[in-house]
Amino acid sequence: MIKNIIFDFGDIFINLDKTATALELSKFGFTEITPELDTLMKSYEKGLISSDDFIADTNKIFTTATPEQLKIAWNKIILDFPEERLTFIETLAKETNYRLFLLSNTNELHIEQVIKNMNIDRYNRFKNCFEQFYLSHLINFRKPDAAIYEFVLKENNLKAKESFFIDDTKENTIAAEKLGIKSWNLQVGKEDIINLKSKL
Repeated sequence: MIKNIIFDFGDIFINLDKTATALELSKFGFTEITPELDTLMKSYEKGLISSDDFIADTNKIFTTATPEQLKIAWNKIILDFPEERLTFIETLAKETNYRLFLLSNTNELHIEQVIKNMNIDRYNRFKNCFEQFYLSHLINFRKPDAAIYEFVLKENNLKAKESFFIDDTKENTIAAEKLGIKSWNLQVGKEDIINLKSKL
């Protein structure tokens, strides 16, 4: 029996354009994610470096860009948050049939852009739907590492077999399933979180 639902954020609730940042950075010479850039981005996502240091280190790679241009490029991925998804999660929270958690790989600059795009009132309405609102840069873990799921289970005294996890990235749902958490790898553009109940 499912008692706990753990949600991803990007492309589950808020829409993303996952090609936008690369396209914008191509103006400054980006062609692919190098090992150096991959390590930098993952460190930032885990909150191991500050936003200022992240932009400064990125600027060493893309030397023709200004820090502000890099911030704009970095945040291009963040799009809109459809109202029907906000209504959906508020309704689910009011029903109190499940314990609700958010578990997102994200970073400080992206969350600032999310709040700007949503406005603070809508963001707080969303955040208040969850018992815990876990952002990777604040807890120093990131998906798909097993440690992040184990952290959420332990911190909230959850049983894996009673938990349901939704994420648009296959490697993240596979990692959760290895721990015994039932998962839904949501297909962006084909499925929508508002139809969650058909999956439970």
